Amino acid sequence: MARLLVAMSGGVDSSVAALLLQEQGHQIEGAYMKNWMAEWDPFGQCPWEQDVADARTVAEKLGIPFRVVNLIEDYRERVVDYLLKGYAEGVTPNPDAYCNREIKFGVFLDLAHREGFDGIGTGHYAHIMTEADGRRSLEEGRDPGKDQSYFLALLGAKQIASAWFPVGQLLKSEARARAEKAGLVTAAKKDSQGICFIGKVRMQDFLKEYLPEKPGAIVDSGGRVLGEHRGLHYYTLGQRRGIRVASPEPNIAYVVVAKDMETNQLVIGYDRLETEELYASRAILTNLSTTGLELPAEAVLEARPRYRAPRVGIAFKRGDNGSASVEFAQPQRALAPGQICALYDGPKLLGGGVFAEIHHSS
Repeated sequence: MARLLVAMSGGVDSSVAALLLQEQGHQIEGAYMKNWMAEWDPFGQCPWEQDVADARTVAEKLGIPFRVVNLIEDYRERVVDYLLKGYAEGVTPNPDAYCNREIKFGVFLDLAHREGFDGIGTGHYAHIMTEADGRRSLEEGRDPGKDQSYFLALLGAKQIASAWFPVGQLLKSEARARAEKAGLVTAAKKDSQGICFIGKVRMQDFLKEYLPEKPGAIVDSGGRVLGEHRGLHYYTLGQRRGIRVASPEPNIAYVVVAKDMETNQLVIGYDRLETEELYASRAILTNLSTTGLELPAEAVLEARPRYRAPRVGIAFKRGDNGSASVEFAQPQRALAPGQICALYDGPKLLGGGVFAEIHHSS
């Protein structure tokens, strides 16, 4: 049995994680990670005080020690600054994946190890397997609607070796049933929405607080001016809503196909298969991570290019300095630099990387 520090967010998943780990015989303590938005919340949408109270109540019910861990500065430096820098440079970062790598399985895990814990437990819907040689690997969670392996794709083997995901073998309905049976206050609590550190706040509202508006032209692929945007950081590739340019085609909407940082132009096109700029046939990944099993030098694998997207076949080839090229079996819609690409062998997560270059279909 292990001595584990359990990340308790005040939600049902982490509550059940603590419950299950205790039932398995592990020696556990609970901790709430006080993040950046908990300290500064101009929108009044971060219910962190209630979350702490709920987490503490669950810990008391289980009879385990509980504390609040202040990670505000770490969030600011490792997640918030990364997010703002990415949007300012025209890429689309994934703060949830970086939050996992840098905070939960970075700073928080380091803290646990310094205090003599063997690792940490969380409420992630993913499943850790032990291979024949003793190494640990990661698989998709049993609940296909809640699987969170995609957001763990940037973790390294040492981080996986110190992680416990007990709810990964449950359906969400089963997790709630376990919480209710145990009399946990979080059993019927709604799942939190939004990005890991800004709660219910919309991304556009958050960016408005930190990045100045920089209006520019909205153009089509031929350079014809169709309107004006408020700032390229407000838009993502593949976006249809909020462009505020009416399509002359009655049944085909306009969609964002490119952001030209040099000219500050937002390029839009029709949302259809014929729009070549919208579909990618291959891509270059950087910041390649391996979660536990070795990534082959060259192989036919599968990839999930965005959360909830189905796995798609790829031809994978490692490059130099933590890079790799992937060629998709079917063209993929609206991929953007900065997003995460998770790599799989069937349900087994091999690792992942960050889209650095997108090569469109032709």
